[in-house]
Amino acid sequence: MRVVIQRVSEARVRVGGEIVGAIGLGLVVLVGFAADDTEAQMAWMADKLWGLRVFADEEGRMNRSAHDVGGALLIVSQFTLYGDASRGRRPSFTGAARPEAASALYDRFVELCRARGEVAEGEFGAMMEVELTNDGPVTLLLER
Repeated sequence: MRVVIQRVSEARVRVGGEIVGAIGLGLVVLVGFAADDTEAQMAWMADKLWGLRVFADEEGRMNRSAHDVGGALLIVSQFTLYGDASRGRRPSFTGAARPEAASALYDRFVELCRARGEVAEGEFGAMMEVELTNDGPVTLLLER
């Protein structure tokens, strides 16, 4: 699984003009799945996201997690994280899980994250508009 996170002061996701998920302080989590992703990988990633120290402490050092600061996660499915543009001009998405499998993986991943803290989400497979306000220049790629 591949995840890109962005530390935010607020974020929301819209489908058809309506807000379907929103958070204040926290992490926007774009997540893509491969067909062979496992429960163990998803549990590891959920723990990593909630424990990752990317929020500032009193001294301005990244020493606090989303959990520590009372933050939330906004999880958005993003199969294009598996895009391979190494050849030609059109990316190939053959590394991404098929939609049926990815939907089940996404639902389970959201469930695992929600068991650890507050989670909002987008709508799997929908055309989504994600709006966010960065909380500093913190963007990370995680893979397991």
